[in-house]
Order: sequence, then structure tokens, then C-alpha cells
Amino acid sequence: MRHILSELLARQEVHDETVSAANIAVTEVRMTPDLRNATAYVKPLLGKEEDEIVSALRQNTAYLQKEVAKRLGLKFAPKLMFRPDESFDEADRIEKLLRDPKVARDLGDEEE
Repeated sequence: MRHILSELLARQEVHDETVSAANIAVTEVRMTPDLRNATAYVKPLLGKEEDEIVSALRQNTAYLQKEVAKRLGLKFAPKLMFRPDESFDEADRIEKLLRDPKVARDLGDEEE
């Protein structure tokens, strides 16, 4: 499903100016066990206008659901939900914490 959504967005098959103008990465898709619901985590490249892009994707959910179901050969289309991927922001926050002099001092003691 992640590959299909990525392909649809890369080929600009969504007829929305906001979505077509942005390069959007689908970083992860989480499905419920019954395959009825899917949460797609997206991140616009360069991180610009994230809220507007997620909002535009939510407005085009029906089209994307129909295309995903058609390309996967599913009888029922999973209900798609789009959310911004915050894992990159969290990774940056952890990286900054690890570079803190107090933490670096503690990590240096373990290596000796």
C-alpha cells in the first residue's frame, strides 16, 4: 500500500494543486488486522507546508482509496487516514539530547 500511494503521489495523479506541487514521501502505512483501516504517515520533502499538504491529502482520500483498492485488487477499499510523520522530528530531538555536554560526559565514562 505504501508503494502504491507513493507512486500515485510521485506521478501527480491526484488532481490537487497543493499535492501536485509538493514532493511527498509516504514513510509508513499501518494497517489494522482486519485490513479495513490504514494510517499513512507522510512527510513533504524539505518539511514545508506540512499541515496544508496533509489537509489536501485528507480532502482527496476518496480518490486515493479507490485507486489503492483497484491496484491491489481488493473488493473493499481500506479507509485511509493521513497523518504527518513526526519520527524525523523526534530523531532530531534525541540527537540533540545526545550531543548535550552533560550526556556526552556520561557516555564518555562508559567507554573507558
